[in-house]
Amino acid sequence: MQKVIEYIIQFLLYGNEQGVKLVGYTADESLWPNYRVVVVPNGHMGQQIVLPTEDDLALRIEKQGNTHIVYTDVIYNTFFYISRAEELLVSERDEHGRFLAKHSMLGQKNRLMIPLIDEYSRAMIKMLDLALPEPGFSHIYLTHDVDSIAHYRHLRGAIGGVMRGQMKQVLAARRDIHNDPAYTFSWLIAQDKKVEGAEVVYFVKDTPGKGKDYPQYDLQGADFTGLKRQLEDSGAQLGWHSSAYAIGDEAKGEEAIRREKHRSHYLCCSIEKMQQLVEMGVKDDFTMMFADQAGFRLQTTRAVRWINPMTWQLTELTLHPMTVMDCTLSHEHYMGLSEDEAYFECQRLFEKVHQNAGEVVLLWHNTIINNESYHKSLYPKVLELLS
Repeated sequence: MQKVIEYIIQFLLYGNEQGVKLVGYTADESLWPNYRVVVVPNGHMGQQIVLPTEDDLALRIEKQGNTHIVYTDVIYNTFFYISRAEELLVSERDEHGRFLAKHSMLGQKNRLMIPLIDEYSRAMIKMLDLALPEPGFSHIYLTHDVDSIAHYRHLRGAIGGVMRGQMKQVLAARRDIHNDPAYTFSWLIAQDKKVEGAEVVYFVKDTPGKGKDYPQYDLQGADFTGLKRQLEDSGAQLGWHSSAYAIGDEAKGEEAIRREKHRSHYLCCSIEKMQQLVEMGVKDDFTMMFADQAGFRLQTTRAVRWINPMTWQLTELTLHPMTVMDCTLSHEHYMGLSEDEAYFECQRLFEKVHQNAGEVVLLWHNTIINNESYHKSLYPKVLELLS
């Protein structure tokens, strides 16, 4: 447990190893003068998972001599959010098995837009008279989930198009995949190049293609191999878009894609599945946001190592908090925003990330660009905010 506590303190101090020695985590008042800052434990860390109340989250600080005493257990509160421990306490899930913002205290109390852990960090750094991090984006990830390469290149999609009276479009797509309305990759590549220094990742499905995972494209077929070549030539990386269900046969087969970077399909990712990723050696996960509400699910804008709340173990899996997803903004069952409202929501989110020197992680689907939504218009405006 000491290793976990030291990691959390170091994370709160933006990696300042010298500052860690100045912070105590103890209720023993005789030890308090030995530190510049003391966090008083609430007794839960390493013992039991308890949902923090509003009073538990609010910072309560007093100064005794040269020592700041923090009566708010910022160590436990940080653990609670970066580990996703709340999901062990709340049983509600949506029809896809997802834990949503409306199930979380964060969504219910409208706390998603304020990254509480980053607020704790700023307070701790000021108490220690350390330099606050310079505002800016520590990293920008432009990511795209390739849920489908094309609408009309598989039988079910072609039949559906014909039944909707789209015979001409279906035939054009069957002749050349570049004519398919879902094949928007050239446009996305051109847009992403406008953000200098951004890392571009396309998450590719490797699933049996049933149920929520339908349709599956052939990773050895000409359509995908041509796309893979185009994406890699553009400088993009390919990540692993695992099944919406439990990780199964796709984890055992011959790898057609690298698995260092991961995102779960439909953002379906249980604690048990996260532990599977750890055991598989996956290093970076990009699943962490609520599908129904933009904001800071992990209560930080920064990449952080996952602590398994069932075992209290610090893992090697790094969670990259997603900033915003296209359909979260527009879907009528999620936020249902207009284009202008969505733009200003992105602006607010970026300002928080910039203030806290965090990461920006965007998710825009190739299939949403030409589906009569406003996203083909919105995406270049969002990238302009970043660049």
